[in-house]
Amino acid sequence: MKLNFAKANIDFLGQRRIALAVSLVLIVASLLLLGFRGLNFGIDFTGGTLIEVGYPEAVELEEVRNQLEAGGFGRATVQYFGTSRDVLIRLAPREGENTAELSEEVLDVLRSGGPAGVELRRVEFVGPQVGEGLREQGGLAMIYALIGILIYVALRFEWRFSVGAVAALVHDVIITLGIFSLFWLEFDLSVLAAVLAVIGYSLNDTIVVYDRIRENFRKLRKQGAEQVMTLSVNETLARTIITSVTTLLVLLALYLLGGAVIQNFALALIIGIVVGTYSSIYVAAAVALVMGVDRSVMLPVKKEGAELDERP
Repeated sequence: MKLNFAKANIDFLGQRRIALAVSLVLIVASLLLLGFRGLNFGIDFTGGTLIEVGYPEAVELEEVRNQLEAGGFGRATVQYFGTSRDVLIRLAPREGENTAELSEEVLDVLRSGGPAGVELRRVEFVGPQVGEGLREQGGLAMIYALIGILIYVALRFEWRFSVGAVAALVHDVIITLGIFSLFWLEFDLSVLAAVLAVIGYSLNDTIVVYDRIRENFRKLRKQGAEQVMTLSVNETLARTIITSVTTLLVLLALYLLGGAVIQNFALALIIGIVVGTYSSIYVAAAVALVMGVDRSVMLPVKKEGAELDERP
């Protein structure tokens, strides 16, 4: 079956109240989750020790967790690192114990209760002050990005459009973080990078829609603002859907085949692109319309004698 998005005629702006209500519910739910549950910050932000060990044969993660718990490491996070023979262990900071001593204790616990031949591959340590600094810098990075986008869109289009663009981006970021909080997925530096990438991706979609709206305001003199915006969203729908689907195919491959190292990174991008596609179609133009965008604020000021050159 062939989908012909080029001739789509969906009343997106007519459904804006429903779409904005759905978005508002999701944002409020996400903010409640972030406020009461928070995020499962990884070792990059909380500080602690990361230990990579290798087994001579496949091992069950539950067995490794039980060994660590019996050895006094009950809060350890255990996951595969590429194959079922490579295991990544994350430990919260422990006072009065350095990284070398901690890694040796973990290795002794694993060797005493498990198969012989367990090897220590890698040890990394992040101090709690460094982790707190990274968390603050990551939050500031998102705020600065949104402020820069607000200024850019205001200069390129009109300030009402900049409010719509930033509202759509804040919508995408909050819902993505809310999903990570809901499922208690680990939030580390790679996921933060994915969230920043989502901001750029969603903005690109929104700019395409805004460009078409501006063009149609100049061409379609007899139609109202809602009709012009709806037509513009429909005209860019094919580009939006095709771009999102092709990007998602790559990200699904990364998520399924890329291993544990980039799994959460790929998942954050998948969530962000799905939510960002929705916001580009339903939220960005709807907020701009609510802010009062119409032909009078989009068309350039007429020069003297311009009326003589106009054609009906």
